[in-house]
Amino acid sequence: MVRLTPMSLPQIANVVGAVFVMGGNVYSIISPWDVYYTGKETYFTPAPWSFFIWPLIHMLILGTTIYQFSGRGKEIVLDRIGWRLPLLDFLNAMYIYSWGTQEYRYALVFSLFSAAVVSQIYLEVKKTNLRNFSDEVFLHLPFSLYHGWVVGLVFLSAFEAFGVDALTEPAGPWTKGFVFGSFVLLQLADFGYAYSAVEGDLPGCLAISWFLFAVVVQQSKERSEFVHWSGLGFAIVSLCWIMRCVIGLELKFRGRHNRLGIGEETSRLLGGH
Repeated sequence: MVRLTPMSLPQIANVVGAVFVMGGNVYSIISPWDVYYTGKETYFTPAPWSFFIWPLIHMLILGTTIYQFSGRGKEIVLDRIGWRLPLLDFLNAMYIYSWGTQEYRYALVFSLFSAAVVSQIYLEVKKTNLRNFSDEVFLHLPFSLYHGWVVGLVFLSAFEAFGVDALTEPAGPWTKGFVFGSFVLLQLADFGYAYSAVEGDLPGCLAISWFLFAVVVQQSKERSEFVHWSGLGFAIVSLCWIMRCVIGLELKFRGRHNRLGIGEETSRLLGGH
């Protein structure tokens, strides 16, 4: 006879939080509010389809809550991440609600708190020695995607809270300067993902590249040539960091664990011995 082990309070909180946030996100998609298409238009707003990365992230987080019932999952999700996961679910739910009701200053606050908590979880997972495919899918992938996407959302929330309406006001010098500066900071974050390890962090780079290309699509030349073309330039550069991660993964799989991603053959070509 199989004995069922009762769930602990953190396990219950993780399951309830994941289901609640995922349900709220689904409702925001099918509700008559149509929040992805009716929000404030800024000069940093991405195309509405980019927000459909949320269901993917929440599906992966739901997988994380299921993984917590395994021995390895319990070690990481419960013992190391702990209550930060349900806290992240709560902050994410509040962000989605504030953003959906167009309370953009509250959305900015919740996005900052979400970024802080997911950063702690992300660093905790990065410090963990990932042992198998399940670790990659249920621990590394969801929080890397989450972290990269939230970085973009923090900048978006700031523009929504304090920026001009792109439908009614032209982009002035200050707006263009802040947009360009935000692109630079996103590119630095992308660079950090690419060189955070031998293999880089491919999901994080993909999330930022996804955000940048979505901004380029939404910010047409007719709206602002400066924003469109500068965004396109940064989006193309972001593909370089994705390629760096792909090469890093290939090097890792071949057992070349040099921190700079340079293998023995390359080292000899460069004059090494």
